[in-house]
Amino acid sequence: MHRASYDAAMTQPAPFHRSAGHGRRVVCFHSNASHAGQWRALTDRLSSRFEVVAVDSYGAGKSPEFTSPGPLQLADEVNLVAPLLESDAGQVFLVGHSYGAAVALKAALMHPHRVAGLALYEPTVFSLVLASGEPARVNGIRDAVAGAEAALVQGNTDAASRAFIDFWMGDGAWAQTPVERKPAIERSIRHVGRWGHTLTTEPASLQDCAASITMPVLYMTGDASPDSSLAVADLLVPALPHARHLRFPALGHMGPITHPEEVNAAIEEFLVGV
Repeated sequence: MHRASYDAAMTQPAPFHRSAGHGRRVVCFHSNASHAGQWRALTDRLSSRFEVVAVDSYGAGKSPEFTSPGPLQLADEVNLVAPLLESDAGQVFLVGHSYGAAVALKAALMHPHRVAGLALYEPTVFSLVLASGEPARVNGIRDAVAGAEAALVQGNTDAASRAFIDFWMGDGAWAQTPVERKPAIERSIRHVGRWGHTLTTEPASLQDCAASITMPVLYMTGDASPDSSLAVADLLVPALPHARHLRFPALGHMGPITHPEEVNAAIEEFLVGV
């Protein structure tokens, strides 16, 4: 190994991940304000026939913080997990929810030959909507991020969490969140501005997605989700050549967390079919 390559390998941080099972690898990416444990039920469901790897993104769970100069981009998240995208069993499957689905989409863009298929629940690549003719459709999430950031400036992590969680789950959702879960969310909410920047400045275009993401895609949405994430679906679903759109009439954006049985069953059916 050349010295420069060796130094890069030694300085590249490693993500925390949980793995179980054997067979074709399935790499799972969690939503914002969450961690790899989000996919515990899916891991239990799939591990008899797949190797399931659930990974913590930068600054989430037990993964390291992002400390490189410059703003975090989705490509940085992909580079963090890049070693997990190679498997002796062949091409890997990617599963993602919200921010994690955006990371999975970016991974397929950067490494299309490593990916056998994608199961995505509402990837939040808001940059695609901003580049379209209807940028106002993401005003909801932009306002929520701005409100959360304003609360953080005042040192109020409770109000910041409420602004973010209530946007995605409905008014009063933060108040109803179990007390034992709130500290972890309040710790992660400090990254809300970074999340917003990352998702609104992603340079990949809709044309890039159409050209590179030619593998099978299960694209899942909830009819009760905010328009900001549904706007992304309205652009991506028709653009991806082999995407199947599965709508959950009674679910919202947090469907993989609030109704894991329904969503995980659909993911399993897709993976087995591919």
